Amino acid sequence: MNIVSLFNAMPGACAQGLIWGIMAIGVYITYKILDLADLTVDGTMCTGGAVCIMLMLKGWPVWAALIIAFLVGMLAGFVTGILHTKLGIPAILAGILTQLGLYSINLRIMDSKANQAINVDKYDLLVSLRYIKNVPIYKNTILIVAIIIVVLVAVLYWFFGTELGASIRSTGANPNMSRAQGINTDFTKILGLMISNGIVALASGLYAQYQGFADINAGRGAIVIGLAAVIIGEVIFGKISLNFAFKLISVALGAIIYYLVLQIVMWLGLNSNDLKLLSAVVVAIFLAVPYMKQKYFATSTKKGGAKHA
Repeated sequence: MNIVSLFNAMPGACAQGLIWGIMAIGVYITYKILDLADLTVDGTMCTGGAVCIMLMLKGWPVWAALIIAFLVGMLAGFVTGILHTKLGIPAILAGILTQLGLYSINLRIMDSKANQAINVDKYDLLVSLRYIKNVPIYKNTILIVAIIIVVLVAVLYWFFGTELGASIRSTGANPNMSRAQGINTDFTKILGLMISNGIVALASGLYAQYQGFADINAGRGAIVIGLAAVIIGEVIFGKISLNFAFKLISVALGAIIYYLVLQIVMWLGLNSNDLKLLSAVVVAIFLAVPYMKQKYFATSTKKGGAKHA
């Protein structure tokens, strides 16, 4: 095991973690803010990349292709929202149905091919695996994705501070009270799902550029990676600050940590076929940590009142 090879792989793992960090921010909106289990993202994580790559192959500029990918992702979230709120289908099943339908749609977007490649030498990509080292600083993938995350967090911080954004947060915290206050919770759920899946599709467009191709299986297991990033970020950085913007940034940091850990484990000899199993184990462990701490390690309360300071 060559330690040099590990250090050489770290920048790529960091860049990949940042891109998936954007996806994890989308997952955070549904999982933590709306309190919904949305599995649409497994389909949207392919859709955004498929749309972005196919548009760029047809001559569209990268920024326009990413915008369209974002809007198509929002459309997928809209479908899930309608299935859930207007047809009464549980959120998790609504997401599965949309994800299932997206598989066929994604194949049609990619001209019935399971894979569509794009050449970094012929097309002006925003990010790429080849833009990690030995490129001008303004083209460095890590810097560009980091800037995108900062801008995204700033926009979300502003939006969720508005009346509409606060309504979405209120819906996730207490839907019954929100309805009593006159909030249209069906609308806020649909909007939250749209924003979430739009962000996931944006990440998908960046990821497809980064790896140089869009693949029909790109989103398989994406929800597990997203949840891993959310939970790792919450467990490690949750007590540092309660600021909403910091929580979003901690999600992105959680994704970076996740991919750095994966890189180290693979360097130690893990078979790549076992990555999904490792992902599931990581999520299970970090989900269990808060419960285990509360159940087995919490300070006992003395009889007759609260624990002494």
